[in-house]
Amino acid sequence: MNLILLAAAFCIGVAMSAQAAVNSQLAHSIGTNSIMAALISFSCGTVALLVMALAKGGVAGLGTTLTALPSQPAWKFLGGFMGAAFVLGTVFLAPRIGLLTLVVLVIAGQLLSSMAIDHFGLINMARREVSPVRLTGALVVALGVTITVFGDRIVASLSR
Repeated sequence: MNLILLAAAFCIGVAMSAQAAVNSQLAHSIGTNSIMAALISFSCGTVALLVMALAKGGVAGLGTTLTALPSQPAWKFLGGFMGAAFVLGTVFLAPRIGLLTLVVLVIAGQLLSSMAIDHFGLINMARREVSPVRLTGALVVALGVTITVFGDRIVASLSR
Protein backbone atom coordinates (compact mmCIF):
# COMPACT_ATOMS: atom_id res chain seq x y z
CA MET A 1 0.00 0.00 0.00
CA ASN A 2 1.06 3.53 -0.68
CA LEU A 3 2.55 5.11 2.47
CA ILE A 4 1.04 8.50 1.58
CA LEU A 5 -2.46 7.00 1.51
CA LEU A 6 -1.88 5.31 4.87
CA ALA A 7 -0.65 8.60 6.35
CA ALA A 8 -3.72 10.36 4.93
CA ALA A 9 -6.00 7.80 6.60
CA PHE A 10 -4.19 8.37 9.90
CA CYS A 11 -4.64 12.14 9.52
CA ILE A 12 -8.36 11.64 8.89
CA GLY A 13 -8.53 9.77 12.20
CA VAL A 14 -6.80 12.67 13.93
CA ALA A 15 -9.24 15.09 12.31
CA MET A 16 -12.25 13.02 13.42
CA SER A 17 -11.19 13.28 17.06
CA ALA A 18 -10.47 16.98 16.76
CA GLN A 19 -13.78 17.49 14.94
CA ALA A 20 -15.72 15.91 17.81
CA ALA A 21 -13.97 18.15 20.32
CA VAL A 22 -14.39 21.33 18.23
CA ASN A 23 -18.06 20.62 17.51
CA SER A 24 -18.72 19.88 21.20
CA GLN A 25 -17.18 23.23 22.12
CA LEU A 26 -19.34 24.93 19.48
CA ALA A 27 -22.45 23.29 20.95
CA HIS A 28 -21.45 24.42 24.45
CA SER A 29 -20.88 28.01 23.32
CA ILE A 30 -24.26 28.30 21.56
CA GLY A 31 -26.34 27.06 24.47
CA THR A 32 -25.56 23.32 24.51
CA ASN A 33 -27.55 22.77 21.34
CA SER A 34 -26.08 19.65 19.74
CA ILE A 35 -28.39 19.73 16.73
CA MET A 36 -27.59 23.34 15.85
CA ALA A 37 -23.86 22.71 16.28
CA ALA A 38 -24.08 19.71 13.94
CA LEU A 39 -26.08 21.80 11.44
CA ILE A 40 -23.48 24.58 11.53
CA SER A 41 -20.68 22.03 11.12
CA PHE A 42 -22.40 20.41 8.15
CA SER A 43 -23.15 23.81 6.61
CA CYS A 44 -19.47 24.81 6.82
CA GLY A 45 -18.49 21.47 5.30
CA THR A 46 -21.07 21.85 2.54
CA VAL A 47 -19.72 25.27 1.60
CA ALA A 48 -16.15 23.93 1.57
CA LEU A 49 -17.14 20.98 -0.62
CA LEU A 50 -19.10 23.22 -2.99
CA VAL A 51 -16.04 25.44 -3.47
CA MET A 52 -13.85 22.36 -4.14
CA ALA A 53 -16.42 20.84 -6.53
CA LEU A 54 -16.66 24.09 -8.49
CA ALA A 55 -12.87 24.40 -8.58
CA LYS A 56 -12.54 20.84 -9.91
CA GLY A 57 -15.38 20.64 -12.42
CA GLY A 58 -16.81 24.11 -12.71
CA VAL A 59 -20.51 24.82 -13.04
CA ALA A 60 -20.76 22.33 -15.94
CA GLY A 61 -19.44 19.51 -13.75
CA LEU A 62 -21.90 20.43 -11.03
CA GLY A 63 -24.72 20.42 -13.60
CA THR A 64 -23.73 16.97 -14.87
CA THR A 65 -23.74 15.63 -11.33
CA LEU A 66 -27.12 17.14 -10.47
CA THR A 67 -28.61 15.71 -13.69
CA ALA A 68 -27.50 12.19 -12.70
CA LEU A 69 -29.01 12.33 -9.19
CA PRO A 70 -32.67 11.49 -9.99
CA SER A 71 -31.69 8.16 -11.52
CA GLN A 72 -29.89 6.99 -8.36
CA PRO A 73 -31.57 4.55 -5.96
CA ALA A 74 -32.59 6.13 -2.65
CA TRP A 75 -30.22 3.99 -0.57
CA LYS A 76 -27.22 5.73 -2.16
CA PHE A 77 -28.19 8.92 -0.32
CA LEU A 78 -28.02 7.27 3.10
CA GLY A 79 -24.37 8.31 3.46
CA GLY A 80 -25.42 11.90 4.08
CA PHE A 81 -27.83 10.83 6.81
CA MET A 82 -25.16 8.61 8.34
CA GLY A 83 -22.68 11.48 8.25
CA ALA A 84 -25.19 13.76 9.97
CA ALA A 85 -25.88 11.09 12.59
CA PHE A 86 -22.13 10.71 13.15
CA VAL A 87 -21.55 14.44 13.63
CA LEU A 88 -24.63 14.85 15.83
CA GLY A 89 -23.67 11.76 17.82
CA THR A 90 -20.14 12.97 18.45
CA VAL A 91 -21.34 16.45 19.43
CA PHE A 92 -23.82 14.95 21.87
CA LEU A 93 -21.70 12.12 23.27
CA ALA A 94 -18.19 13.61 23.58
CA PRO A 95 -18.96 15.81 26.59
CA ARG A 96 -21.03 13.06 28.22
CA ILE A 97 -18.78 9.99 27.90
CA GLY A 98 -15.44 11.63 27.10
CA LEU A 99 -13.58 11.87 23.84
CA LEU A 100 -11.39 8.80 24.40
CA THR A 101 -14.33 6.52 25.18
CA LEU A 102 -16.27 7.93 22.23
CA VAL A 103 -13.41 7.45 19.80
CA VAL A 104 -12.49 3.90 20.84
CA LEU A 105 -16.12 2.84 20.58
CA VAL A 106 -16.42 4.53 17.17
CA ILE A 107 -13.26 2.70 16.10
CA ALA A 108 -14.67 -0.61 17.35
CA GLY A 109 -17.87 -0.04 15.38
CA GLN A 110 -15.91 0.94 12.29
CA LEU A 111 -13.63 -2.07 12.66
CA LEU A 112 -16.41 -4.63 12.96
CA SER A 113 -18.57 -3.16 10.20
CA SER A 114 -15.57 -2.70 7.89
CA MET A 115 -14.52 -6.32 8.37
CA ALA A 116 -18.03 -7.51 7.48
CA ILE A 117 -18.28 -5.19 4.47
CA ASP A 118 -14.87 -6.29 3.17
CA HIS A 119 -15.30 -9.99 3.90
CA PHE A 120 -18.76 -10.33 2.36
CA GLY A 121 -18.48 -7.59 -0.27
CA LEU A 122 -21.48 -5.77 1.19
CA ILE A 123 -22.84 -2.53 -0.30
CA ASN A 124 -21.30 -3.44 -3.67
CA MET A 125 -17.74 -3.13 -2.32
CA ALA A 126 -14.96 -5.39 -3.54
CA ARG A 127 -14.78 -8.64 -1.56
CA ARG A 128 -11.60 -8.84 0.53
CA GLU A 129 -11.50 -11.93 2.67
CA VAL A 130 -10.54 -11.32 6.29
CA SER A 131 -7.44 -13.41 6.96
CA PRO A 132 -6.66 -15.00 10.34
CA VAL A 133 -3.91 -12.41 10.87
CA ARG A 134 -6.32 -9.52 10.27
CA LEU A 135 -8.91 -11.15 12.50
CA THR A 136 -6.29 -11.45 15.24
CA GLY A 137 -5.45 -7.77 14.81
CA ALA A 138 -9.13 -6.88 15.11
CA LEU A 139 -9.39 -8.96 18.30
CA VAL A 140 -6.38 -7.12 19.74
CA VAL A 141 -8.05 -3.79 18.95
CA ALA A 142 -11.31 -5.05 20.51
CA LEU A 143 -9.37 -6.02 23.64
CA GLY A 144 -7.82 -2.55 23.67
CA VAL A 145 -11.27 -0.98 23.41
CA THR A 146 -12.50 -3.11 26.30
CA ILE A 147 -9.51 -2.15 28.45
CA THR A 148 -9.89 1.53 27.54
CA VAL A 149 -13.60 1.64 28.32
CA PHE A 150 -13.80 -0.75 31.29
CA GLY A 151 -10.17 -1.12 32.46
CA ASP A 152 -10.41 1.10 35.53
CA ARG A 153 -13.51 -0.78 36.72
CA ILE A 154 -11.87 -4.14 36.05
CA VAL A 155 -8.74 -3.16 38.01
CA ALA A 156 -10.85 -1.77 40.86
CA SER A 157 -12.93 -4.96 41.11
CA LEU A 158 -9.81 -7.14 41.07
CA SER A 159 -8.13 -5.17 43.85
CA ARG A 160 -11.01 -5.59 46.31
